[in-house]
Amino acid sequence: MNFDFLFSNFAELTITGLAFGSIYALIALGYTMVYGVLQLINFAHSEVFMYGTFAVLWTVMALGGDSETSLGVVLLMLLAALVVAMVISGGIALALEKFAYRPLIKRGAPRLVALISAIGASFVLAELMGLRDLVAGWFDLDDDLQEYVGRPRIPRSMPDIVDPVGLFPIGGYTVTSIDLIVIGSALMMMILLDQFVRRSHLGRGIRATAQDPETAALMGVNSTRVVQMTFLLGGLMAGVAAFLYMIKLGNTKFDIGFLLGVKAFTAAVLGGIGNLRGALLGGLVLGVAENWGQAIFGSEWRDVVAFALLLVILLFRPTGLLGESLGKART
Repeated sequence: MNFDFLFSNFAELTITGLAFGSIYALIALGYTMVYGVLQLINFAHSEVFMYGTFAVLWTVMALGGDSETSLGVVLLMLLAALVVAMVISGGIALALEKFAYRPLIKRGAPRLVALISAIGASFVLAELMGLRDLVAGWFDLDDDLQEYVGRPRIPRSMPDIVDPVGLFPIGGYTVTSIDLIVIGSALMMMILLDQFVRRSHLGRGIRATAQDPETAALMGVNSTRVVQMTFLLGGLMAGVAAFLYMIKLGNTKFDIGFLLGVKAFTAAVLGGIGNLRGALLGGLVLGVAENWGQAIFGSEWRDVVAFALLLVILLFRPTGLLGESLGKART
């Protein structure tokens, strides 16, 4: 165990851990919102995030971004990539709700059936992206779209258009512009979503449905609309997470959502699944714990530390760090 490395690089490990944790937290919001309303784990949410990463990649490629692009054009490209990622991820989330979950909910299917449907949808979405060259070939577009659909099962990197700029030192580590963008954006989106759910009319409908769906329906709450909005909000947050992930790491793959999705689900459970603020807390704790753990035990132990932390939390506080459901959230 190498505690000296942890102490000598404490600031860097903590800040970069918060950046990764912020991404986990944004993805975790999708898990926690759907669970809060439907008591269902949407395992296909990881692919909602994955499609968002490709949306960012392809938008930058389509706009011709490269290392020579001027700052003003880069900012416009990034804004376009963010919007496209949110639209694509939100659309995929709505499609999942309509085709994978709504028919089962209407038929009163057991939750286990819905869970199996979620897992199946996850594999279908991932493999569609992994076979995108064949899909494009069905429409005779594989040659025209070769730059986008070629090498479908190999990691793809985004053009290098964002260079991190050192801003100020903390404990021997120079905080970069990317660090601040990722952490700040996650906090801002979390605050906006939290306030929307707590204060808006539709947000109160989401909370009412989460607490007692039968009574909420009697009071005039449209449960179908609430469920759609829940999936949409989760998808939008996954799109933001995909955008931040791409400007932080810059590469993606058809199956990238699997491990990140499991980490995000772990973050949701750590904070208290069904709790929006818990998702943020769980993501930040998980990101920092991973970095500290790999500093002590080695990088190959990073994932082990993350899931060991989950086991410890579940043993001593099964409801998570905050453990308050979406339906019982206090104003």
